Amino acid sequence: MSRRPLVALVGRPNVGKSTLFNRIVGRRMAVVSEVAGTTRDRLYAESEWNGINFMLVDTGGIELLEGWHTEPLSEDSEKFLPLIRRQAEVAIQDADVIVHVVDGQVGITAADREVGKILHRANKPVIIAANKLESSKLHDTAYEFYELGLGEVIAVSSLHGTGTGDLLDAVADLLPSFSVEDVEDETIKVAILGRPNVGKSTLVNKLVGEDRVIVSPIAGTTRDAIDTKVRAFGEEFTLIDTAGIRRRGKIDPGVEKYSVLRAMKALDRADVALLLLNAEEGIIAQDLHVGGMLQEEQSAGVILLINKWDVVEKDTHSMHEFTNQVREAFNFLPYAPLLFISAETGQRVSKILPLVLEVHAARHHRVVTADLNRWLRETLEAHPPPHRSGLQLKFYYMTQVGVAPPTFVFFVNRPEWVHFGYQRYLENRLRETFPFVGTPIKLLFRGRESE
Repeated sequence: MSRRPLVALVGRPNVGKSTLFNRIVGRRMAVVSEVAGTTRDRLYAESEWNGINFMLVDTGGIELLEGWHTEPLSEDSEKFLPLIRRQAEVAIQDADVIVHVVDGQVGITAADREVGKILHRANKPVIIAANKLESSKLHDTAYEFYELGLGEVIAVSSLHGTGTGDLLDAVADLLPSFSVEDVEDETIKVAILGRPNVGKSTLVNKLVGEDRVIVSPIAGTTRDAIDTKVRAFGEEFTLIDTAGIRRRGKIDPGVEKYSVLRAMKALDRADVALLLLNAEEGIIAQDLHVGGMLQEEQSAGVILLINKWDVVEKDTHSMHEFTNQVREAFNFLPYAPLLFISAETGQRVSKILPLVLEVHAARHHRVVTADLNRWLRETLEAHPPPHRSGLQLKFYYMTQVGVAPPTFVFFVNRPEWVHFGYQRYLENRLRETFPFVGTPIKLLFRGRESE
């Protein structure tokens, strides 16, 4: 499958790029805020217009003159301005068509002119979207942007949707020809989860080998779930870097609220989740909250990564002792393999994707019915099901009815008699016998009349 062409939305802060992004993709995907600098990393989404498929990328605003801003910036956003500019520049390099978003009500600013200079150097097709022109009476103000000498100017209102059809028609006319087979995305999707400032973006960059996402010691840097493709070991992976997840009581209103929801949605489409823990700080309640979310979803495979292991003072017993602490704290995820890493130095990072492949294979593993029922007979003989009121709980047979996660149905005489403890016994024996490392498995119990 050849790649889809890429359309990048660029411009100075607070001109409405994220609102336009959400309007085009048809759903609230980018975090939108009145505070300039909200969008920091490149955010990608598939989109389509009149049968033409393309990738759309929203970028952080390009701020050009140090210490000079036309809009109020949040205190933490000023620290990111050089990084935001770098992210936008990378998106421009990748793009086939660039949409320069400007504020049609304000008119041309010095920052718009500086963005124009960057775009001239890029030598890519450019369309100017003069945004915030809700009234047709204001459309004539858009013409002044032709002074930038970049290309066609189209008056739009990303908030109300007016003019966006004309904008997309112009984009489609500039897109290169391409062919895409109508196939499902078969990449292995890996969600990288954890509380803020645990090293998720650093890990993505180490796995990819380029500065695809912003890395900063300031907690909460990544606000959007960002997809990054990487090919290794003969497979293609989609790495989903997410905003740090905090306990519900610690979630600030506004921007961070949407970030946490996005991280949860990222988990919905993940095949394998990497849960990062901070070896330097140890296990805290926020880590258990994220782990609990993984257990509740019971869908993606799970790998526990103990990050920042390089900075921990340790002796020959440290790894064993920390392993015991993690296993005790995450006793509800006993099937998750554990790996000690340093995203910063790369220590053991090379082992992550092979382990992802192993967990992914386990998540799709099928056991033939004959082998399952042979296993069931041996398991029942080793530990017969308990009696209840003098009556015996009877197991007749079992079968696997699904994968991702592996799902098994046991046919019994009294499903309500299968105690949680005996379910745990059956699950443990399944894992001892068959290769289900890192994946949740589901056990269902039905009466014989359900055959």
